[in-house]
Amino acid sequence: MESENKKKSVSSELKKKLFAKKENGAKKLSAEETAKADEFCEGYKVFLNGAKTEREAVKYTIAAAEKAGFTPYDRTKSYKPGDRVYVNNRGRAIMLCVMGKNGTKNGVRLGIAHIDSPRLDLKPNPLYESNDLAFFKTHYYGGIKKYQWPTVPLALHGVVALKDGSVIDVYIGDDENDPCFVVTDLLPHLAVEQMSKVMTKAFTGELLNVLIGSRPFNNDEESEAVKLNVMKLLFDKYGIVEEDFLSAELTMVPADKARDIGFDRSMIGGYGHDDKVCAYPALMAAFDTELPEQTIITVLTDREEIGSDGNTGMKSTYMADFIEDLAQADGMELRHVMAQSTCLSADVNAAFDPTYASAYEANNSCYINNGAVITKYTGSGGKYSTSDASAEYMAKIRKVLDDAGVLWQTGELGKVDGGGGGTIAKFVANLNADVVDLGVPVLCMHAPFEIVSKIDVYETYRALYEFYTAK
Repeated sequence: MESENKKKSVSSELKKKLFAKKENGAKKLSAEETAKADEFCEGYKVFLNGAKTEREAVKYTIAAAEKAGFTPYDRTKSYKPGDRVYVNNRGRAIMLCVMGKNGTKNGVRLGIAHIDSPRLDLKPNPLYESNDLAFFKTHYYGGIKKYQWPTVPLALHGVVALKDGSVIDVYIGDDENDPCFVVTDLLPHLAVEQMSKVMTKAFTGELLNVLIGSRPFNNDEESEAVKLNVMKLLFDKYGIVEEDFLSAELTMVPADKARDIGFDRSMIGGYGHDDKVCAYPALMAAFDTELPEQTIITVLTDREEIGSDGNTGMKSTYMADFIEDLAQADGMELRHVMAQSTCLSADVNAAFDPTYASAYEANNSCYINNGAVITKYTGSGGKYSTSDASAEYMAKIRKVLDDAGVLWQTGELGKVDGGGGGTIAKFVANLNADVVDLGVPVLCMHAPFEIVSKIDVYETYRALYEFYTAK
């Protein structure tokens, strides 16, 4: 019996040494550390509620950055280590930079998150009336499950640009005293045919029409009197006419605010976690970085949900152009700087959901409360359309996180042939920088109401901060 116990003891010790540790991450944290995560996420909830669109996220960021000592970048000025600047790209993307002791001579450190989220954009000619009801026509933005959007209270956010050069901000539906809007759906009693269809046929893009009014103007007998009443209300409030929709960026987003989830308040539910749940930690990490060895740049970018195209997306040259300015100030060439640069593409991954376990491969999934998740590659099928971080770079990031005691894990996006997705990592890799995805595990990703763990949000902040400040 003694010999058998000794064998078990040797095996147990060897397992501790050789096996990956898979204990629930929340058990590893002290009560004090958990309290820090909870406190950090109070600020995140404020950000989430106030930054439902990329324009709102940029406005929030500029206001917070200026309080933290950042000033608009001026390429004609000289900057010294520790100086803090920001670049506003058309009000839809923003870069924050803290100058390092070595400038760009050993490359820069990049933390990049996106601030756009799936939603229902209004069409250029959205307003119409049908059978005495007024609606907005929408064109969905990003990957959504269309059946999730009917009967959800919606708010109207965005801007209207007028021909005189002025821009009007529009916010209706978030305040409890505001009206809200909704996409209608059939009652079960009349939905026999609808419910017999596959999801992609039962809910199509052209059915995502938003109900916005039902009363006619002045009880007139004129046609389209309900549409006229809506337009009159918009004119009275914002001074806009129907043609102004042609130069507007208006979108319908869920009207609900972020809420704690669970009896233990351990999680946050809300709209837009993907990817503002990584943008906020990246922003806070930049604010807390004072004098890094290498220049650090936090990029909050746009258009990721629709392929990163356009002049505010990561396929644009705006980030490279900024780094080139910094490189030239140091007597460097952009290509030499990028070849030495490193990046954390701060983006989310799908947290394992035991209710839908068949969609995941358990050994290679990420889990709620286990910390920031490193995703070595994304893509679909046979790693199609991904950058796949190198073994050497993965080892460097592991060391940075482990040395700082950051709680982290790895994960893939579901089963190999179960679907897939992508991030901006490949566009950074195409600039010849080392990059890997690191972010927060999310339940119900791309739904109007997503769920994250407070611990995972805080550990993602810690990971980005340690990456920025590592020697």
